[in-house]
Amino acid sequence: MPNIPTGALSSSLLAKVAEISGQNVSKCMQCGTCTSVCPMACDMEITTRKAMLMLQHGMVDELLASKTPWLCASCHSCQVRCPRGLELTRIMEAVRLLALRKNIDKINPREIVREDVIDMPQIALVAGFRKLTA
Repeated sequence: MPNIPTGALSSSLLAKVAEISGQNVSKCMQCGTCTSVCPMACDMEITTRKAMLMLQHGMVDELLASKTPWLCASCHSCQVRCPRGLELTRIMEAVRLLALRKNIDKINPREIVREDVIDMPQIALVAGFRKLTA
């Protein structure tokens, strides 16, 4: 994880995330409970706890460069266990939305091999495209 510079707090970023998610990222106390219950934590480059810290310090570009926001399964395990009552699934969705607003696509539909998706339910394809493309 990159070093987090002191004083790099971006109030505009926190305001955007708060507006989209309805959550106050600053409430996170870095206890790590979210990471311990996350079923996708082992696949994430940046744990959810570190992602929250990065958001608090305005490091959205570094977070968007990782797979972390896109791997969130929106299972709500983190929000059920969070002692501060933060809904991290909504925060991760807000981060993904910020990426999509910047036209950052995580997949290119034209690069998908037809044989890989021929038996896949259409709803799964639509949901994946809605989540991962601008």
